[in-house]
Amino acid sequence: MKAFVMRKIGEVGFLDKPIPKPGPLDAVIRTTAALICTSDVHTLHGAIGPRQDLTLGHEAVGVVQEVGILVKEFRPGERVLAGAITPDWSDRAAQAGHSSQSGGALGGWKFSNVKDGVFAEYFHVNDADGNLAHIPDGVSDEKAVYCADMMSTGFMGAENADLPIGGTVAVFALGPVGLMAVAGARLRGAGLVIGVDSVPKRLELAKHYGADIVVDMSRDDPVARILEITGGEGVDGAIEAVGMDTAFQNAVRVTKPGGTISNAGYHGSGEFVHIPRDAWGLGMAEKTIRTGLCPGGRLRMERLLRVLQSGRLDPTQLTTHCFPFEEIERAFEIMAKKLDGVLKPLISF
Repeated sequence: MKAFVMRKIGEVGFLDKPIPKPGPLDAVIRTTAALICTSDVHTLHGAIGPRQDLTLGHEAVGVVQEVGILVKEFRPGERVLAGAITPDWSDRAAQAGHSSQSGGALGGWKFSNVKDGVFAEYFHVNDADGNLAHIPDGVSDEKAVYCADMMSTGFMGAENADLPIGGTVAVFALGPVGLMAVAGARLRGAGLVIGVDSVPKRLELAKHYGADIVVDMSRDDPVARILEITGGEGVDGAIEAVGMDTAFQNAVRVTKPGGTISNAGYHGSGEFVHIPRDAWGLGMAEKTIRTGLCPGGRLRMERLLRVLQSGRLDPTQLTTHCFPFEEIERAFEIMAKKLDGVLKPLISF
């Protein structure tokens, strides 16, 4: 099969690899659609260290090609979604309610980290009964693939912000994760959703997905503006959706005492993330900081697919570019350099 790989830090290319074989609990999927993520670019540039000929990618859907002898829920020929995070569900961390951390910190993150990813004509999924979901009739591959990561991570940001119905929330950075956090906050019943970014198209999409007010940080100080909007009170929850120290600090600054800072961003550079001491109430303002890695698992994927099936959300507004698999190297370059207003490139197989 043909696979798109990280040959070494900073270098990609195509490589012929054997079609994987499933273990007793596993499955092999024939890829039909995939998305490129900014974290794929971080991986290529060394965020998780050197890798040699590692197949990239972690967001994909496809058709079951083969299953292991102990797989009960899936059969060859079925359309399926694979979560970007594929936990080992028998692990102690998973049993304790932290499935994304199975096997250690971030241990549920296997694709294009500790095993080959999904940018190939076929890919392997561990623990298939726990990590695959059937795609309902009427939900296209182009929609379903967003459940693998963007919807799951963005919704996690809103869930971890502990938003009360009618509550207030600020979302810092309106890339794909931030936009899905906006949508998730609206779905959870937030009464005031504020989106922060500087890119006009992203600010426009934030309104489309449910932001009541957008703050252009190239024109306004986002902290001052959010405090002005909320009458100096701050928000019940702030979502950091980019992985930048300044955005995290601003999230702390605009969160009211007793509120929650939800970190959904991938902090791939720098030695430390800083907490502004005064805004944190010198450590005593009862501001909760919650972190998380994209939740995976069949139940999670089924719930997200139900949101699509019911028509409550259409994530394909994030798809700015489409490429056949043969042109994925160009798509990767566009994503890495943030060219042509890119948000998410869709790859078809």
